[in-house]
Amino acid sequence: MREFAFELQLCAHLESREDVVSRQLGASVHGTGNRILDVVTVAPGPQFDERVALTPDEIPPGVLNADVGVGRWRRVSAAFDGPPERANRLAEAGADAGFLELDRKSGQRVVRQVARYPESWFGRLVGIENKPDLGTPGDLDFQLRHDAALGLVDEVVLATESYVTRAHLNRIPPEVGVWRVDFERDDPIEVVREPTPLDPSAPGVELLEERGLETRVAFASPGEKAEKRRRLAERAFGKGWRTYDLPACAESELGAEAGAETLPHCAFKRRLVDAASECGPDCPGYQSGDAPDADLDGERAARTAWTPDAGEKRTQTGLDRFS
Repeated sequence: MREFAFELQLCAHLESREDVVSRQLGASVHGTGNRILDVVTVAPGPQFDERVALTPDEIPPGVLNADVGVGRWRRVSAAFDGPPERANRLAEAGADAGFLELDRKSGQRVVRQVARYPESWFGRLVGIENKPDLGTPGDLDFQLRHDAALGLVDEVVLATESYVTRAHLNRIPPEVGVWRVDFERDDPIEVVREPTPLDPSAPGVELLEERGLETRVAFASPGEKAEKRRRLAERAFGKGWRTYDLPACAESELGAEAGAETLPHCAFKRRLVDAASECGPDCPGYQSGDAPDADLDGERAARTAWTPDAGEKRTQTGLDRFS
């Protein structure tokens, strides 16, 4: 559980009104589930305020790629590629996210956007790999080489609690920055090495699999990377980092770190806990009880520009004249 607690503490520290912070996000272009980034920070772009006001939820990529505009009603079957079931499913997902309006006209299901999508709402993306103990690196080498070769994010950083030696640095791709983190300090992040900016606008090479001396790769075009970056930013915006459960146990309490006061803390274990994997009747300290009352969305709204009340239904009176 050391990495889980480290991750939550780091997210709490990184959270600010400027950057969106999220965790456990897929960062592969071709290899489904091939790479999960521990933490992602998304810097605001020029249209960030417009994105905040649009909807608090992630807008699905299939909705953003559809031929749907503002003000002009289009038949769902014409706006979305694929069979009717897929078209209706995507239209409903877009409406659930607060980005699309659905109606019925002349017996046909029709759709339109509630507002134009602010394409330049996000700027720099930073991927952070958490490895508190460099003595147990696991797949760290493959993960960091994957990120550096693909160049999907603008910067890659390794965050650790370990003392970082020259030998460690020599084994880490030179493009990867290194943070030594100590949460006991007022400023917990010591920059051991600055990251080298990557080039998301250039083609990338995605490492898919290594078997002995053989490495299977796939090439990612600039267009594919741009599409994945938008999807990654959207996912981070909608998901945030408070995706954990609070244990339903009498020993469960709210822990505070770096201004975040709704972290899952256990009085019996005297530390942060991952309720999904280590809490329940099998724990020797378990006592039946309710999970603490916490407003995770409210805390995110209080600490950042994100708001759960954004995207209330808009009225587009008169916009049909553009159809």
